[in-house]
Amino acid sequence: MARPTTYQSEYCEAVIELAATGMSVVEMAAHLGVHRETLEENWPAAFPEFSEAFTLAKLLSQAWWEKQGRMNLVMPQGSGTFNSAVWSRSMAARFPRDWREQKGVELTGANGGPVDHNLTVSFVGQ
Repeated sequence: MARPTTYQSEYCEAVIELAATGMSVVEMAAHLGVHRETLEENWPAAFPEFSEAFTLAKLLSQAWWEKQGRMNLVMPQGSGTFNSAVWSRSMAARFPRDWREQKGVELTGANGGPVDHNLTVSFVGQ
């Protein structure tokens, strides 16, 4: 038998507020005293209002981190300790959909189908 949920409607506003400070999903879950899967899977599936709030929360968290990079990348040289390389790697890990480098090349043919290729061999002098 499953445990009863600890969900409260106030958690919608809580995740929005926490994410607006740049908190990760794990930090939000720890703050609310629940497992990560509860925030990512259980509550969004069971409570449409939480699904909407959590979607907004994830956007707000990413926006916070992007703003930090934008603000710090324009700092005068030598005025701070912003490490753009660490920030960039952190962004790729936190938000892979938008920040992970895409490696490799995908080749497709017409209308997304396979690449059409023909091999012609000819011999000189024949």
